[in-house]
Amino acid sequence: MGRYAHAFGPDRPEATYVPHALAEQTFDTGEVKLNYAVLGSAAKPALLLIPGQSESWWGYEQAMPLLAEHFQAFAVDLRGQGRSTRTPGRYTLDNMGNDLVRFIRGAIGRPTIVSGLSSGGVLSAWLSAYAEPGQIRGAHYEDPPLFASEVDPACGPSLRQGIGPVFALFSKYLGDQWSVGDWDGMLAAAPAELPGWLGALVASIASAEPRQNLKEYDPEWARAFSRGTVAASCDHARMLSSVKVPVLFTHHFRRVDAATGSLMGALSDLQAERACEPVRAAGRPVDYRSFPTMGHAMHALDPKLFASTLAEWAAKL
Repeated sequence: MGRYAHAFGPDRPEATYVPHALAEQTFDTGEVKLNYAVLGSAAKPALLLIPGQSESWWGYEQAMPLLAEHFQAFAVDLRGQGRSTRTPGRYTLDNMGNDLVRFIRGAIGRPTIVSGLSSGGVLSAWLSAYAEPGQIRGAHYEDPPLFASEVDPACGPSLRQGIGPVFALFSKYLGDQWSVGDWDGMLAAAPAELPGWLGALVASIASAEPRQNLKEYDPEWARAFSRGTVAASCDHARMLSSVKVPVLFTHHFRRVDAATGSLMGALSDLQAERACEPVRAAGRPVDYRSFPTMGHAMHALDPKLFASTLAEWAAKL
């Protein structure tokens, strides 16, 4: 056991959470209580913001005032992240997607534009395919690891050729619900257990204690992704062929190592191209925009560009 074993979670709020400028609320889906914040007039179009893996709703905190000029923006903590309920054994795209279907129905209550980063971008794609009829007006996929977060993808590098080893490291040293909590051991092991650039990635988060977003994260998410159980019932190619609304697809920094096939970034150019094909074949417009020098989370790194890009596209819906 490490020094952070069982240190973080809803049962230890004083150790886990910090206050934010926006008021936080909860919505009960029946299985989980989803934590969220909202900003903007109800007279404006509804926008649901879906964080990436290990990100809480407040990752959008700097972007929300800019978005509120155009939308009523709802930013939510997914199950197992932020202040939302931990659900051991039940971290799947289908469960998370259905949480958001219930949230849109019960908390937002009107047709909604959705925007998700990374794993949240995959959930944005899930909603664009599988939400209730009429719920979704349009979907923004912000640098989504389509195909690249599958262990056996239809094309391009698999999860194990990208970020997957980091998730396996989180699972091994932090444990489900922080049950292991060996933060120091994880940092010490990273250079030997991770290939190339991934070791540098973990070194970039090295600190005396876990960052705030990780304190609010259930590492069982990492295990579900690294073992493939999160998407076992959600084939990406099939999902994309079922999309029913217009899509904005922003693709950020990426590079594939020619010698090893390893992917640095969310998804390769080939995977982005293949992701757009079935959506267009289904008759849905895809506005693909490449930002090759942009880091993974545009909404945090350049909130103005994120808000203007999303608002300009949404105005055409």
